[in-house]
Amino acid sequence: MMSIQFAKRMENLAASEIREILKLTERSEVISFAGGLPAPELFPVEEMKKVAVQVLEEDGRRALQYATTEGFGPLREAIAARMNRIFQTNASAQEILITSGSQQGLDFSGKVFLNEEDVVLCESPSYLGAINAFKAYNPRFIEVPTDENGMIIDELEKILAATDHVKMIYVIPDFQNPTGISWSLERREKFMEVINKYEIPVIEDNPYGELRFEGEILPSLKSLDKNGLVIYLGSFSKIFCPGFRIAWVAANQEILEKYIFVKQSADLQTSTIGQREVAKFIEMYDLDAHVEKIKDVYRKRRDLAISTMKENFPDGVKFTYPQGGLFTWVELPPHINSRDVLIKSLEYDVAFVPGESFYPDGKTYNTFRLNYSSMLEEKIVEGLERLGKVLKEFV
Repeated sequence: MMSIQFAKRMENLAASEIREILKLTERSEVISFAGGLPAPELFPVEEMKKVAVQVLEEDGRRALQYATTEGFGPLREAIAARMNRIFQTNASAQEILITSGSQQGLDFSGKVFLNEEDVVLCESPSYLGAINAFKAYNPRFIEVPTDENGMIIDELEKILAATDHVKMIYVIPDFQNPTGISWSLERREKFMEVINKYEIPVIEDNPYGELRFEGEILPSLKSLDKNGLVIYLGSFSKIFCPGFRIAWVAANQEILEKYIFVKQSADLQTSTIGQREVAKFIEMYDLDAHVEKIKDVYRKRRDLAISTMKENFPDGVKFTYPQGGLFTWVELPPHINSRDVLIKSLEYDVAFVPGESFYPDGKTYNTFRLNYSSMLEEKIVEGLERLGKVLKEFV
């Protein structure tokens, strides 16, 4: 085996120490705030039993056969209609490609746009899964300074003016993973002005946008895009069921064609029966009502998590107050390494994700991400009380 030579890209894809530490969270006694998991008790199991029977009875042979790479037509129509209604886009079904989870859309984005040493701009911090997907194509990352309203536009302009080979910009404007922040409308509009000036593709990742707990849903970047520069990634994982691995790319047809070519070479198509079952659920039941049910539960858990943190976390520890989504982001005093806090908190059977993995350069050590969506209320309180005790040992 020692004589085998792997591709150079594999050097960037080694398992991190953090992932090895987090394997300990699989113990049943651990209260884990580490995952980005939806609450399993909200999955519509009984409805999906009926949907599965209906799909097989109506057109079982076609549901079990190969299908087109682009995806099941009625599902693409339903996705375009929802996007247009909720996020103010103007997408057609022909501009939708069904993918096997939004992670596949991220990987395809790297494959479509990136050569070695090309530059990817992203928020600071940014989503770990996207960083890892793009790393396979050996780009350079530049983190654009980010505040509570999103990417700072003056800083973005400075970077664009001084940097060659910027091939794409990756952003999560709604309830960002990991921070939970959302971009203001003004920031979105100014961002698109800059994008139009420099004509750089934007990957708008929006798995959480429908999970807004208060206020109005803001227009997506895609809805503000007049020149076809925004590639929108959507998913059913957080608003329905992640086990289906049904997500989509929405882009103008010239760009989408490239994604379709890449999809054909990767896996030919996403599960035929899975696509039909999701489409049938949308036809038979009220997906909007299902999302409202999810929001009610997550809003309560968000409120409980934040109030418990306020009561139990020591002075000097800051955290975000997300208006939706699944995460809050904790910032410790600069001298404290969140990895040390994690190791200690695991002794108390509590887990979270240290923040360094969310920075492409991996050099910010005093932050961590907490998920509040996947646990019952009593576990949220118990876990955050324990974590508060650990933090008081450090702060």
